[in-house]
Amino acid sequence: MTSDSLSRRAFLQRGAALSLAGAAAPFALNLATMAEAAAQSTGADDYKALVCVFLQGGNDHGNTLIPYDDASHASYAAARGSVALGRDALAPTVLSTSLGGRQLAMAPSLAPLKPLFDAGRMAWLLNVGTLVQPTTLAQYTARSVPLPAKLFSHNDQQSAWQSYGPEGTLAGWGGLAADAVMSGNGKASLTCINTAGNAVYLSGRNAVPCMINPSGVPSLYALNGGLFGSAGCEAAFRQLVTQTSQAHVLASEHARVMARAIDVNAQLQAAMAATPALATGFDGANALANQLRMVAQLIAARGRLGMRRQVFFVSLPGFDLHDNLLSRHPLLLGQLASALVSFQAALDELNVARQVTTFTASDFGRTLSSNGDGSDHGWGGHHLVMGGAVRGNALYGQLPDAGLGGDTDTGQGRLLPTMGVQQLAGALGRWMGVSPTDLNAVNPGLGYFNAGTLSGLLTV
Repeated sequence: MTSDSLSRRAFLQRGAALSLAGAAAPFALNLATMAEAAAQSTGADDYKALVCVFLQGGNDHGNTLIPYDDASHASYAAARGSVALGRDALAPTVLSTSLGGRQLAMAPSLAPLKPLFDAGRMAWLLNVGTLVQPTTLAQYTARSVPLPAKLFSHNDQQSAWQSYGPEGTLAGWGGLAADAVMSGNGKASLTCINTAGNAVYLSGRNAVPCMINPSGVPSLYALNGGLFGSAGCEAAFRQLVTQTSQAHVLASEHARVMARAIDVNAQLQAAMAATPALATGFDGANALANQLRMVAQLIAARGRLGMRRQVFFVSLPGFDLHDNLLSRHPLLLGQLASALVSFQAALDELNVARQVTTFTASDFGRTLSSNGDGSDHGWGGHHLVMGGAVRGNALYGQLPDAGLGGDTDTGQGRLLPTMGVQQLAGALGRWMGVSPTDLNAVNPGLGYFNAGTLSGLLTV
């Protein structure tokens, strides 16, 4: 979805949006009001959520999912040089699933996730990345087909993963999918929730990300006894910022957003306060775990808020490892594994494991060859999908050659993706209930890709 396809009205809605908890563009806010009666009449169990875990900086897939059989590991080690992981260290995390006799192992730091994989609740997607359409190495070399804009650029490829367009694109596939399924939500402004900062992934035409601090929903200082300790001052402030009958259109729109934001903030605080605390433990020193704990608490409050469909975005920075790969990458993967295991346990506690699907994404993969102490910007990479609806203990897609010079190597072991983000987005969207027509609109070029690749990834 490019910025040209969005109307000027949608752009103004983006500009009017606030990051205050519950803030959303006026049209989206109106949808919340219209949907409340419908949401209240539906069963609380009719709930589904997507959780995008974004690994910022470009995850080194070469040391995330590692070739293990003798021949493949030898090719891998020759290509990686000093940053290769030894085969002996991989024995505890070898996957029981193989492809064409080739075995894979997860990074040792991901060992806590292996029971989820073995139990069929987690799967790996092989060599997935940004594409406009399926592309061969010959087509890439000749530049004979359209390619994603500004390949290997952090900002642009983060945007491409989340929206199919470069930095500056206004709508992402998570937000656009939310547009298609948010009408049954009691609070449309809580359909897309971000605990990590701005991300185009959650922006739709109507859906606008609601940013919530992982530490909790804050009180509004000026409206909770903090404005000079004066009820009169608080009343005056509320009237000032919510007065919609103003001459200037932007001032009027701003006041509408503020009024709705204040209302949603109060309702969100009340719902969270009335929701029992989770018994599942999370590592408080792990920033990603804290984000996912907040996501789990929000999911626990879904019934009180009348939510049926939600999309969440969390992130873990630090993956741009041009150096110190062997020392820093295992720590990051360890944080990822710990946070995901706790999150899945919390979903089990809430009895919604089959209703929440979690997946990882990143700017890009990295080069298989080493620069001596790390790896450089790449393209395709491997990502996981986790949840009770996942047909796990499986590998989806095409496994690239273990060494350099294969038919997907664009140079230095930089992988040409053989699975497009559109295929993942399409599978997740279908599971969420997005219609085939809307799926094609949300994911440009989806029809070019093999629909069967991920058709078995999720159960309804």
